Amino acid sequence: MFQMFQLDFITQAFMVSVIVGIVLSYLGVHVVGRGIVFVDLALGQISSLGVAFSDYVGYGKTSIPILFALLGAFLMSFINIRDRRLKLEAIIGIIYAVASAATVMLISKTPHGDSDIQEVLFGNILSVSMEQIKLIGAVLGAIALLHILFHKKFFALTESFEKKENHAIGIFNLWNFLFYISIGLSIVFAVRISGVIPVFSFLIIPAVAALMLAKKNISVVLLAALLSVLGALFGLFVSYKYDFPAGSSIVAVLGGVFLLVSLYYIFKTIFKKMQS
Repeated sequence: MFQMFQLDFITQAFMVSVIVGIVLSYLGVHVVGRGIVFVDLALGQISSLGVAFSDYVGYGKTSIPILFALLGAFLMSFINIRDRRLKLEAIIGIIYAVASAATVMLISKTPHGDSDIQEVLFGNILSVSMEQIKLIGAVLGAIALLHILFHKKFFALTESFEKKENHAIGIFNLWNFLFYISIGLSIVFAVRISGVIPVFSFLIIPAVAALMLAKKNISVVLLAALLSVLGALFGLFVSYKYDFPAGSSIVAVLGGVFLLVSLYYIFKTIFKKMQS
């Protein structure tokens, strides 16, 4: 397996996957706890819309996607549903659908529309450069530091969502705003390298699997990070060994990890019921 690291592009792909996977899996614990799973897809698609728009107008290939993602994160931080008949996921789902349609419309006007759509969805992680790794490492490192320093604030807010007490946060909450900005910035940089689907998988799958295996916040975060690293490692190995696309291979392996954890969780639950 480890002979694949003799290739520089595999090593660089693994490095960026570890950085992206660890930070996104941590944020995913909050996303799952808040019940806003679609937020990643929505922000990822808004970022992709920014990429498509910058290609369409011919400038701002970095600044426009960041602006789109930050604006989306800023607006989402104000969404606070009070009507029990409505769910936050429904609103975010609408945003995702509209952003997806607008992205496809703009990409269809580019010379290589089909290949561009494929890259938006799954990225091209094997082509990542050291400069990109340093940039995304600095951005996600700063986000990680923010959450380490103020982890109690962020987890307290997430727990208020879990207990259905989020109505008490008011129209604007600083920590809620910083949380959405953290996700927005993480996604806008990760999507450019990994694509929407792998980013969504790193955000959700390790977090859900870790929540099935542990209860304490620190245990859940560490398990989610470990599972994301294993998913990246074995995903790249599958890609290297069988000549599959790297992004799709990582998603498939993460899906396999989730399946194994789900089976363990099911059998564990059945065993406990039999004992009681």
